Amino acid sequence: MVTIPPELRQRFRRYGQDHVFAWWEQLDDEQRQELLKQLQALDLDEIQTLYQRREERFSLPDRDRLQPIERVTAEPGADQRLRQMGEDAWRNGQVAVLIVAGGQGSRLGFDYPKGMFPIGPVTHKTLFQIHAEKVLALRRRHGVSIPLLIMTSPATHRETEEYFAQHQFFGIPHEEVYFFCQGTMPALDLATGKLLMETPGRLFASPNGHGGTLTALASSGLLEKLRSQGIRTIFYFQVDNPLVDVADTVFLGGRLHQHADLSSKVLVKETPAEKLGLFVLVDGKLIMIEYSDLPDDLARQTDEQGRLRFWPGNPAIHLFQVDFLEKVTRDKRGLPWHLARKKVPYINAAGDLVEPKAENALKFERFIFDAFPLAERWWLVPANRRAEFMPLKNASGPESPDTVRQAMSNLAGDWLQGAGVTVPQQANGDVAVPLEISPLFALDAAEFAAKTDRSWRIDGPRYFG
Repeated sequence: MVTIPPELRQRFRRYGQDHVFAWWEQLDDEQRQELLKQLQALDLDEIQTLYQRREERFSLPDRDRLQPIERVTAEPGADQRLRQMGEDAWRNGQVAVLIVAGGQGSRLGFDYPKGMFPIGPVTHKTLFQIHAEKVLALRRRHGVSIPLLIMTSPATHRETEEYFAQHQFFGIPHEEVYFFCQGTMPALDLATGKLLMETPGRLFASPNGHGGTLTALASSGLLEKLRSQGIRTIFYFQVDNPLVDVADTVFLGGRLHQHADLSSKVLVKETPAEKLGLFVLVDGKLIMIEYSDLPDDLARQTDEQGRLRFWPGNPAIHLFQVDFLEKVTRDKRGLPWHLARKKVPYINAAGDLVEPKAENALKFERFIFDAFPLAERWWLVPANRRAEFMPLKNASGPESPDTVRQAMSNLAGDWLQGAGVTVPQQANGDVAVPLEISPLFALDAAEFAAKTDRSWRIDGPRYFG
């Protein structure tokens, strides 16, 4: 029979949290093991300190400290120099690719990890397959090993591992694919600071935020492993964006040329109210704020050319220097916890499930953009929105399967037209037929053009693979 280690019981009693053992006798040994695993991983001193901060509220820095980021025009010939530096980094095996894939497809009506959603306009390839094929194509182009890191969550980890195994890792050697699980944090009762129980044998815990990607990368040992393999840069993006340009050598070369701790792709905001996180400067440090936190009069400010002064939005495409990530994750104070008041269902003292009607709990998350102000050097690169960003978020309307597939077809159509092939279009400029280009056929427009026959006739769905 599984028993409670005396020192564990004593520790939880000392912090006033020994109610977590109230149903111990009712649990079977498997449930007891699961509960012990959760409890032994908790830092009760940290949890107590976080609860003492429960009255804190987010406050934006004083407006006179907020400064816009200047738009920089590239020097003549700069792209070619940076492209060469980026190609050298790939060729020398110094780059790893990290996909953030902890989410489920529930908002899409899809009861699996979102990365398994079929999104190819013609082939219905999944998000995971499209991204994996980009990595495989990069391996073949540069003749090197490229570690593929996939961050999962407790809800998606097993299914994601099984999915890749069932598909033979899409041609990537299995030893070069690394799965690591995002951490979780328990929820606390807002009134008492007590740990909330989801069931008699399990704490209520939720993913610890996208900042948890960095801490999990370190705690899993992967960060040190990458360093030992000679990896110097990690390319980070979210699984729901099939347009992401993983092969962008100018982006990579620019980070290296600038000796930047991090580099981020940015979208030029189209309207002041566009719902994108916004990069700004505070006391010369790079930070990101929610679009709704920027005062309206600042959001609407324009320069002499009529462009928004606060302009760079965040599509969550980053390059991180490995040394920088080691520094950020080495110190527990590197990434702070953010507190949120939420409605959390829980088991009460009588063992009954309570569905609260008002906020009753504290949740804790870490945000990846809290690493940005810690960077001594950084570099922002405007992205081509049409070519690089269309995330899958909703079941219908904007950022839905329909709009994402159309964006993928549009990109394929742009590459075809750039190569001299006529493509049927609708009045609004969208491609009129489903088109899809496999990353294994071409990673970029130049590679595609080199394989294009101008006599091709596009009059229906077409797949290039």
